[in-house]
Amino acid sequence: MVRDDPPLIVTLRLDQQSFVRFNSERERHFPPSRNLVPAHLTMFHHLPGDHSSEIAGQLASVAGRTGPLKLSIPSLRFLGNGVAYNVSGSELIDVREMIARRWSAHLTPQDAQPFRPHVTIQNKVPADAAKALYRRLSEAFKPFDVTGTALQLWRYRGGPWEAAGEFGFEG
Repeated sequence: MVRDDPPLIVTLRLDQQSFVRFNSERERHFPPSRNLVPAHLTMFHHLPGDHSSEIAGQLASVAGRTGPLKLSIPSLRFLGNGVAYNVSGSELIDVREMIARRWSAHLTPQDAQPFRPHVTIQNKVPADAAKALYRRLSEAFKPFDVTGTALQLWRYRGGPWEAAGEFGFEG
């Protein structure tokens, strides 16, 4: 039997104030034709869609025993053709590692590489435009804190993502 379940994406939901800040910057700086999803922190880009109920179960279990994640935004990241905010937090790394261990045989090369959490606010623009935004934001940048509040599960169908579950941190 051939399955054609779309791949799954796992993101971290951020507190509302932080989300509004990042999403507003993304709306200002991301090319509108390519800005198909709101600002997000991707934890996994491609998990097997034919295991959606197992993945949702694991996310619910992890979230149920995890409290809100205290994270910091220590710096900006130049992406070559865009700009992102680096995200730092050992609890986030631990949560991702728990999930990655279970799905290690299914991880794509992108998801198997070391996790470098970030929130992209600009991408797919000419390098000179990205450099200009990076310089401008760097001049006023001061580190700040954010809170991770839930794990989110999405189905990738080629365009905007389709919500497949949200698992709030309760621990």
